[in-house]
Amino acid sequence: MSDDQATPTEDIVALEGEDAAQEIEALKLEVAALKDQALRYAADVENTKRRAEREMNDARAYAIQKFARDLLGAADNLSRATAMSPRNSQDPAVTNYIIGVEMTEKELLAAFERNGLKKIEPAKGEKFDPHLHQAVMEQPSTEVAAGGVIQFLQAGYELMGRLIRPAMVAVAAKGSTAPGSAEASSGGANPYAGASADADGSGGSVDIKS
Repeated sequence: MSDDQATPTEDIVALEGEDAAQEIEALKLEVAALKDQALRYAADVENTKRRAEREMNDARAYAIQKFARDLLGAADNLSRATAMSPRNSQDPAVTNYIIGVEMTEKELLAAFERNGLKKIEPAKGEKFDPHLHQAVMEQPSTEVAAGGVIQFLQAGYELMGRLIRPAMVAVAAKGSTAPGSAEASSGGANPYAGASADADGSGGSVDIKS
């Protein structure tokens, strides 16, 4: 029997084979679509989880931040008390009192550290950082290059990388001639951009907040 004389049964088998192939292809496409949809759902769930964790961490950080800010005044007072304590006192009661205050301050700062609150105390000569420091005064200096910290006046604090309070500092004014500084050797630009000394060169007050 020639090919063009196929029996009805053979025609039916051929049609069923074509239908099966088309159905298989359709099923493959459906599986691929479902797989893609499942991956999208999984990604959405993961994003939702991360967003919830981030919001929870933000809420926790905000709560600690507010609490920590309320305690900074107490930390400042303890710091002033220890700085002004009569350490040469011969009175045992006074000595014990000073030791108690110092231990209280130490424990408070340790509690700050345990909860991610870090003290900012820029050293003399450290470059002014507007993200961490607040300049409240500038003065000419022969020891610190222009734009460097001459003295820190009040400690700053940061919590988990977030600035709670900038450290208040005095900075070296433009024209400061510290040994080895750029301005002393070549008259370079003042790295403490935005600050300027008084016309009489005696230093002035600036208010640059981070």
